[in-house]
Amino acid sequence: MSDEEDRPLRAEGANPFGVGIGSRPKPKGVGVGPKEGPGPIVILVTPQMGENIGTTARAMANFGLTELRLVAPRDGWPNERAFSAASGADWILQDAKVYSTTAEAVADLTRVYATTARDRDMVKPVVTPRRAALEFRALIDEGQRAGILFGPERTGLENDDIALAHTILSVPTSPRFWSMNLAQAVLLVAYEWHMLEVEVPEKFLRIGQTEPATQAEVQGLVDHLVTELDDAGFLRPVEKKPSMVRNIVSFIQRAEPTGQDVRTLRGVVRALTRRYQRGQPNPRPRKPQAGS
Repeated sequence: MSDEEDRPLRAEGANPFGVGIGSRPKPKGVGVGPKEGPGPIVILVTPQMGENIGTTARAMANFGLTELRLVAPRDGWPNERAFSAASGADWILQDAKVYSTTAEAVADLTRVYATTARDRDMVKPVVTPRRAALEFRALIDEGQRAGILFGPERTGLENDDIALAHTILSVPTSPRFWSMNLAQAVLLVAYEWHMLEVEVPEKFLRIGQTEPATQAEVQGLVDHLVTELDDAGFLRPVEKKPSMVRNIVSFIQRAEPTGQDVRTLRGVVRALTRRYQRGQPNPRPRKPQAGS
């Protein structure tokens, strides 16, 4: 590992910039989608080059996305090369927030999309950028916060990162040559967001439900379940534990739980574990099975 890779990150969520870097002001009227308001958050997971962060910021600025989050950038942050490559989209880099882990970067979000071109051993809905734009619009109109995970340039997102997402966002490309660079992928997603000029279909509206759970609430439920399942000896053999936990996370994310759902499930787990710890019998005897 090089000295540059050893550079410590700034505090999670902090704006790492001081004076003298990124002095160009934010242009008026920037930061809105086709209907005035915030857009989805772009989250770069372990970006490898400052230039790619800069060109990503430029792509975001072209189409009205302004909120950028960075997870463990390889060359540290801030990065002069990012500003050089941004071609004036400095305000996005100035406001970028840095996190140590993907889980921390999505903790306050209620919907997460993960970009990947490879088949994964997970069951998640897959959408195109155009479909995702419709969903972003509906979610944001409800007051939810949505984010899009983009992986490292060479390897893409890890399975553990994708497990945190509710939905896979896949860009249709030629099967003869499907790879694209980081800024290209961001540009395509941002373009579809910007060009969205249709009314939100009724099927996207959510009525009469409590607020969706944040990622932090979902992670709290996962941690609670994993702790109790571990104590009960369920997560065995040990070598299969990571994949079993990913399956649990994916299952919960697909359910799109509300905050009340999470609180109810945690209450159920607490009630079951209390009875188990006290050694109390089931108050209702089981009915005999047929043939027993």
